[in-house]
Amino acid sequence: MRADIAKMRVGYGESATARPGDELDLDVDQVESGWLPLMRHWLEDAIEAAVPEPNAMTLGTVDSDGLPRTRTVLCKGLSEAGVLFFTNYESDKGRQLDAVPYASATFAWTPIARQVTVRGRVRRAETSVTEEYWRTRPRGSRLGAWASDQSRPAGSRAELDAALVREAEKYAPDQDIPVPPNWGGIVIAPDVVEFWQGRANRMHNRIRTSLVDGVRIVERLQP
Repeated sequence: MRADIAKMRVGYGESATARPGDELDLDVDQVESGWLPLMRHWLEDAIEAAVPEPNAMTLGTVDSDGLPRTRTVLCKGLSEAGVLFFTNYESDKGRQLDAVPYASATFAWTPIARQVTVRGRVRRAETSVTEEYWRTRPRGSRLGAWASDQSRPAGSRAELDAALVREAEKYAPDQDIPVPPNWGGIVIAPDVVEFWQGRANRMHNRIRTSLVDGVRIVERLQP
C-alpha cells in the first residue's frame, strides 16, 4: 500500500467535523430521560449532514463456536421497544440470534464525529410490523428475499441471477408478492446504550446508560 495507515488520523472536535450544536458537549443530563430522544436527534443530524446511509449499523452476533461475527445492516425503526431491522431468519445472523438472543449494533457517523452503540436481548418483531414494512419494499427487493437462500454458498453470479428470474416469473407485474415465511423483523431491546462524541486530543465524550436490576444508570466513561 502507498498510504501509511499508521499516520492516518482525524482531529475530532475541530472545525472540519464539528456540528452547529457541538459547543454543548455531550453530558449525562442529555440521556437522563432515556436514550431514545438523543438517539433520534443524532440520527436526524446525520441525515441533515448527508452522511451516507445514516441508518446503517454494524451488527454483532455470536456464532456456534462462541466467536464474534459482524456485518452491516440497515436500521428500519427506532422506538421505546428498541432498534428494528429485517432479515432472513435462516441466514447466519438469524440462526445465531436464535441460539444466542443478544446483539450489539453500532451506528458510526464519522463525518459528524458521533457514534452510538446499543446492546441488548433480541426478539422477532410482530407479524403486523413485518407485513407493514414489507409493503414499502420495492418489487425487486421482495423478489430477492424469495430468491436468496441467504448466507448459503452460491455456485456463481449467473446462478443467483437465474434464481431471481425464476421468482419474477411466478408473479404478474401487478400481483402482490407475499412475505416469505422465513423473513421478518428483529428488535434489539437495549439494556446498554453508549453515546460517543469525538473531541480534540482523543479526549472524547462517552456517556453510557445501562439498565441494571430494573434501574437505569447513566455515567460518563473515560475516553
